[in-house]
Amino acid sequence: MGRIMALDVGDVRIGIAVSDPMGIIANPLETYTRKGDINKDAKYIVELANSRDVTLFVSGLPLGLNGNENEQTRKTREFIDVLISLTDIPVKYLDERFTTLSAERTLIQGNVRREDRKKVIDKVAATIILQNYLDSKR
Repeated sequence: MGRIMALDVGDVRIGIAVSDPMGIIANPLETYTRKGDINKDAKYIVELANSRDVTLFVSGLPLGLNGNENEQTRKTREFIDVLISLTDIPVKYLDERFTTLSAERTLIQGNVRREDRKKVIDKVAATIILQNYLDSKR
């Protein structure tokens, strides 16, 4: 069994988390700052996944509070479509509503300063997405 990589795709940054080899624990990996070129961004993610022996991507799907898709959902799907075109690694979507809020609360409880939270919130959100996925598979 390979590792699973979760993505929290945003317009400016992509939060990235990866599982342990057994697929039990999610670990934050990095916050990637997008370069303004969707193909370069997707290529970077594929190279990172290949270097970590990733066998599955889990992408957060940003749905509206009512559960409907919106503009951010479309942008995420567009990015994932480019990612899929560059690799054979399959992708699953997971509803990511409230993960950023949950990440923010976690960082506040950890007494992380506001300016420092901005640097890590995306990878923490990706970690929450991934842990939710891993927990759902048990």
